[in-house]
Amino acid sequence: MENRRAAADRTVGDGLRLVAFGLRALVQVALGGAALLAVVTVAAVLGPTLALDLYTPPVAAWWTVFTAVVVQGVPFLLLGTVVSAAIGAFVPERVLTRLLPRNPALAVPVAGAAGVVLPGCECASVPVAGSLMRRGVAPAAALAFLLSAPAINPVVLVATSLAFPGRPAMVLGRLAASLATAVVMGWLWARFGREEWLRPPTRSSGTSAGGLRGFGAGLQHDFLHAGGFLVLGAAAAATFAIVVPRSVLDLFTGSAWVSVPLLAVLAVVLCVCSEADAFVAASLNGFPPTARLAFLVVGPMVDLKLIALQAGTFGRAFALRFSSVTWAVAVLSSVLVGWWLL
Repeated sequence: MENRRAAADRTVGDGLRLVAFGLRALVQVALGGAALLAVVTVAAVLGPTLALDLYTPPVAAWWTVFTAVVVQGVPFLLLGTVVSAAIGAFVPERVLTRLLPRNPALAVPVAGAAGVVLPGCECASVPVAGSLMRRGVAPAAALAFLLSAPAINPVVLVATSLAFPGRPAMVLGRLAASLATAVVMGWLWARFGREEWLRPPTRSSGTSAGGLRGFGAGLQHDFLHAGGFLVLGAAAAATFAIVVPRSVLDLFTGSAWVSVPLLAVLAVVLCVCSEADAFVAASLNGFPPTARLAFLVVGPMVDLKLIALQAGTFGRAFALRFSSVTWAVAVLSSVLVGWWLL
């Protein structure tokens, strides 16, 4: 009798804890929605008022660009972080390991293509790749997934189609160039990579909790972290569009040889989340399509925050080599695909 009563008490306790975790996750989702509402309200109401009070056309123009980027990008950022948190909390990582071939040369394109159906932001891709390596996945395949997941997932492609309405070639170009970069980098690592360059991760670089607790923690962290980079990126894009004189831009926009590496470097510096970078690229309408494609391909694969995350997870030697080669391959893929499609 006492054993049954103790078992019943444990069942009730587990149920109460589950309800508490569920309520906590709902509260965190509500906080994310409240943050979204606050950003939209400030951008749509207070921004124009501030611009009118200052009576300066440059300030009004700056706020117009900033508002457009933030208001269009935040919904996709929230959607992407919700999907990413759900994948991390409820989908076992062993699912991917079972689907990959044992041969690294064959596993690389499969892992790269898996990014189409397994959404995730670039901030989450680094710890996921480290976890896959700990589970026995070949480093080349894990690195291909690291590059492809934040670049070609459905949320990113839909956001790109809305940022470039009536231009499906830009969406197809982003998919083709990003997937090609991920697969080529995986094959390059399988052929030329050395074990001493890659420090094997010994533990997970983030929350290890699963279920509702992991979902709530992942959603809160990803949305607040990536949202901050979105705001900074939007401010930088607006400042770039207003401060830099048109005569200076004409020196770069007239030649693809100059504009492509310029926007590729800008993508590294701005650190815009992949769910929202299409709207930043669309605001750079003075540059040729191939240059903006390079911005979209490079950004989710190589930026300052990703280099820092890779250095902390896999070691500085790996991060410097891998990021520099990835940047070059991404630029080359963008040029070839842009010449072909755009």
